Amino acid sequence: MDGRNLKQDPLTGGCQCGKVRYRLFASPQRPHVCHCRMCQKASGAPFMAFAEVAMHDFAWTREEPSWFRSSEAVERGFCSTCGTPLHFRYVGSDKLDITLASLDEPNLVQPEEEVGCEGRLSWIDLIDQLPRSTTEATTPPEVLKTYASRQHPDHE
Repeated sequence: MDGRNLKQDPLTGGCQCGKVRYRLFASPQRPHVCHCRMCQKASGAPFMAFAEVAMHDFAWTREEPSWFRSSEAVERGFCSTCGTPLHFRYVGSDKLDITLASLDEPNLVQPEEEVGCEGRLSWIDLIDQLPRSTTEATTPPEVLKTYASRQHPDHE
């Protein structure tokens, strides 16, 4: 974290379309990456990144997510309009694990551990060795013009 006072300057986040928004009033704890198969299926990605926050330090500020109970023990929140995965919670828990990428400033909270490694895809280690490019460098200008974002800005 950057040392900010979250009671005065909370972390905020939300879904891609802006229908669901939230605030954190305390630093999220236990930031981690989960490789389990449920997280892979829930995100359509090789892993999900989360951090835990107590419910009394968290508030939905614009609508609430839809819920999917992915097992007897776990429920997941997502935007019913755009599909953005927003959180994971053990049923009945007083804590919520928010998705780090749904934060408006996702670089402020960095994962400190990996969990669910039984599902870790074998090619994850290769990613750092792959060639890198930006969208602008690999997309013709006439196509870039069609990329006008419908995404909610990363702020309230």
